[in-house]
Amino acid sequence: MAGGNAPVIIKRVKKISGGGHHGGAWKVAYADFVTAMMAFFLLMWLLNATTEQQLKGLADYFSPVIPISRTSGGSDGMFGGDAMTDAATLADDGTADAHGAMGMEVFPTTDSDDGTAAAEAAQVAALRDLESVLLGRGGESILSETALRHVVTRLTDEGLVIEVFSLPDAPLFDGDSNVPLPATTEVLSTLARLSDMVTNDLAVGAHLPARSVVVADNPVWALSTTRADVVRQVLTSGGLDAGRIQRVTGHADRTPALQDDPGALRNDRVEVIFLRADE
Repeated sequence: MAGGNAPVIIKRVKKISGGGHHGGAWKVAYADFVTAMMAFFLLMWLLNATTEQQLKGLADYFSPVIPISRTSGGSDGMFGGDAMTDAATLADDGTADAHGAMGMEVFPTTDSDDGTAAAEAAQVAALRDLESVLLGRGGESILSETALRHVVTRLTDEGLVIEVFSLPDAPLFDGDSNVPLPATTEVLSTLARLSDMVTNDLAVGAHLPARSVVVADNPVWALSTTRADVVRQVLTSGGLDAGRIQRVTGHADRTPALQDDPGALRNDRVEVIFLRADE
């Protein structure tokens, strides 16, 4: 329109410096991701390079078998580590009657109970010491590297179980015979020498992998029994008092170590158990 006022247009130009990266928060997130991946692959490598004995040692470290207190709740607050139903705790606030917590009769701890607990703790400690010497947890193992890779241990309610198992490239016995190979003899002879560290009696057992059901003559019972007896003979010839052996058992294929694969070679094993003494 002639003579009219033209509209004023203001153009604002926003200048972006730094190449348009809009901050560096993504860099922090990316760095955290790379660090986490590096830690993950390092963990995978360590697990692959760790032997079964070392993994068992780590598991035992984080799951001690000796109870610190029979009634403790493991807390330093509220009840100070005592159980909520403990008679002493309830007596403080007047909620316990003459028969103790919640109307149940209270049996005070006696000196004999304390003595039994102390004896049990001492027995477990002695078995742990034997285990540590065998596996070399405090230093170099007395077993050769070839023999040590066949051994795994665990402490159970029955006692200290020392399991010697076959490997794909290193069986325990010569074929389907009861003739032990050198690594097996080394482990058993070493156990015979270490048996003097404790006074516990022993039990011996032999296990075999499951075989095909189409096998006409399945020798697992006879073979496991004769192998268990051979283990007994090697132990006694190595210096173990024969009177300490309480039982010798052939378990055949009835208790596989790998439940999901009864026929696996890992199930071919012998066990020497240092039995807990009855107090």
